[in-house]
Amino acid sequence: MPKTKSKSTSTSDFARANRAAKFILRKTKLRPKIALVLGSGLGAFADDFTAATKIPYAKIPSFPVSTAIGHAGKLVIGKVDGIAVAGMQGRVHFYEGYSMAEVAFPIRVLGRMGVKAVILTNAAGGINTTYKQGSLVVIRDHINLHASNPCTGPNDERLGLRFFDMTTAYDKQFALAALEEGRRLKLNIYEGTYCILNGPSYETPAEIRAMRTLGADLAGMSTVPEVIAARHMGIKVLGISCVTNMAAGVLDQPINHEEVLETGERVKSQFVALLRAVIPHIASNLG
Repeated sequence: MPKTKSKSTSTSDFARANRAAKFILRKTKLRPKIALVLGSGLGAFADDFTAATKIPYAKIPSFPVSTAIGHAGKLVIGKVDGIAVAGMQGRVHFYEGYSMAEVAFPIRVLGRMGVKAVILTNAAGGINTTYKQGSLVVIRDHINLHASNPCTGPNDERLGLRFFDMTTAYDKQFALAALEEGRRLKLNIYEGTYCILNGPSYETPAEIRAMRTLGADLAGMSTVPEVIAARHMGIKVLGISCVTNMAAGVLDQPINHEEVLETGERVKSQFVALLRAVIPHIASNLG
């Protein structure tokens, strides 16, 4: 089990998120409206932020600490080409032993900090055979096979509505901007539907065939809980996956995490170029 901080069950997620947000904002004069969750291999992008303040997750009240390989576990507040942003160097996952509410908690904190849009990135397995290792895929929609939801339990109206719409979970304007910028940069970029399962084991070939039948193009173990929490709070979402491996059964070879990390490292510069190009579009959309 991951090392979690003790918290009173009588203290609401809203109060904990408020406390964490105030702690972070006391560390910087910047007030970012855009946040990035940088998945496997992408955390180094935040090292390039200017006027940066770095805060280890372990120092932030109630914040869950990353244990996954390739996740540095720091929040970086800084600027990208003059635009204030918050960058999460890694995330936590359900398979690490955290609850769904804990997985989504960083999004709650970002929302209480005043963030209005979040870019969620991840490493994913390619189900769609059009994809190749290293392809970037703008997430159009998702399928939640997690059998869980971070908003389960008592609802706090200060965070969002009890029943909220997920028709446009991923902002269409953000997605269009990412696709246009990706093509301008001559990247190997697509649009697709992401499917989440619990992990940490990779999926079986039969599970991949089932997901393909359901309409999934990508398989992964993250992102969806964060999207749900973001939309619950009215935060706009752009999701981008890097196809670091082809899913089980697509190729006649086993899957290993080293391959995931190696592919992520190989396309990191392209992924970062896309993020840099998209951030100004999102900033202008937010006004």
